[in-house]
Amino acid sequence: MKTLFPMFVKLDSRKVLVVGAGNIAEQKISALLPTGANIHVVGREATHAIQKLAAAGSITLAKRPFRNSDLGGVFMAVVATSSSGLNLQIYRESQRRQILCNVVDVPDHCDFYYPAVVQRGDLQIAISTSGQSPSLAQQIRIRLERQYGPGYAEWVAELGATRRKVLASALAPEEKRRLLQSLASEDAFKAAVERQTQVIQRNIA
Repeated sequence: MKTLFPMFVKLDSRKVLVVGAGNIAEQKISALLPTGANIHVVGREATHAIQKLAAAGSITLAKRPFRNSDLGGVFMAVVATSSSGLNLQIYRESQRRQILCNVVDVPDHCDFYYPAVVQRGDLQIAISTSGQSPSLAQQIRIRLERQYGPGYAEWVAELGATRRKVLASALAPEEKRRLLQSLASEDAFKAAVERQTQVIQRNIA
């Protein structure tokens, strides 16, 4: 297999099709919901959680068999049915239409993979083994979650606000670069965590 190209994709308002509405599909939908994607789900039966999401208007749900026409206007497809034959059919039709497709747990029928993700606010660290060992990716994720604790969420937000101010300032480009690098250092993070701790302690007192 050729090397994968790692990137983060904006799915806001893009149509994403999920075929299958069981427990596995439920997990994939949960990962898609925060992106703002326009999620369409097709499946003969649906879990209670998926039906609740549909009732709330968070997704659209069609409780029926898949049709090739379901791929119309789709940017990306996630396939999670119990039928290997149907999964292959959907993958081939997606390829024909040049739609990105992921057939869950079948690496050879995937244009992309769900990585293991460490999420700390706007900070995301994604780990992939190109589908070779999701278990290893999950173990690495656990280690990184310990290394990059919850404090990084607020710090990254602070960095973003400060970065915008620095870029809008009259400083020379080289000075801006040095300042932004120093603000993103480990020492700066420790100082930010200490400030957060002091604020919490004052609020408790």
